[in-house]
Amino acid sequence: MKNKWKRGFFLLLGLNGLIVIILLTLIMIPAGEKGKIQQNIPDNESVSFEVKSNKADLNRLINQYIKKEAADSPIEYSVRLENEVELYGTLPFFSQEVDLKLTFEPEALDNGDLVLKQKSISVGSLPLPVSYVLKFIKENYKLPKGVDIQPNDKLIYVEMKQLKLKSDVKIKANRFDLLKDDIAFTILVPVE
Repeated sequence: MKNKWKRGFFLLLGLNGLIVIILLTLIMIPAGEKGKIQQNIPDNESVSFEVKSNKADLNRLINQYIKKEAADSPIEYSVRLENEVELYGTLPFFSQEVDLKLTFEPEALDNGDLVLKQKSISVGSLPLPVSYVLKFIKENYKLPKGVDIQPNDKLIYVEMKQLKLKSDVKIKANRFDLLKDDIAFTILVPVE
């Protein structure tokens, strides 16, 4: 009778050992391709989101951006989106300051940049050559990085990806139709 208990004990011990070995083997074997976390995203890759906006919200955003980026500019200016892009500022003229208003027609390029073609200009009530005023603005106004004034071509080129945004986020202009209030951007968020 002692042998039956001995055999039963070792049989039960062996069965428990076999179960433990099977469980440990199952735990240690990889889950397979479906269960793996994908880590094969290339470096410097970004995820994109399309964002639609309107003139009112974009006005607030643009002027807040200008306020931060051009805080140490000797001349204050602001941008307003109506049926065209309007730039307001002042020009020093002897001991007076003369109001300045430029209007531009925006165009979103295929590469995501934005071109502002000069449409009209008013400096007080004095007509001045457009290229002269744009050159003056380029030399005296502190503009954000990525904004290039081209006085001879009478335009402002905005390289959207060069605009300084938080967390290395980049932006591209998709549509910029102010008459229809159809404004859309692609936000590129880097994935590291």
